[in-house]
Amino acid sequence: MPEPGYSASKEQLQRRLTRIEGQVRGVERMVSDDRYCIDVLTQISAIRAALDKVALNLVDDHARNCLAGARNGDAGVDELMGSLGRLLSR
Repeated sequence: MPEPGYSASKEQLQRRLTRIEGQVRGVERMVSDDRYCIDVLTQISAIRAALDKVALNLVDDHARNCLAGARNGDAGVDELMGSLGRLLSR
């Protein structure tokens, strides 16, 4: 199996995901503590933005490392566009 495009940035990616995990746990505590709805929603928005940033980084790594110079041409682009479509269809 080929090496993933994010191999070079794997540690940074894992650190970001660990931070996001902590944010999600924080939201769980906020709900348990009956915090103000808008404060919870603000934190959820921050989590979504952080996840979007991770996703964008993965797309960039994929395009630069997996698609650049690949011989799969349109199939690789189709795969990427399908993935982006799913990512953006919230």
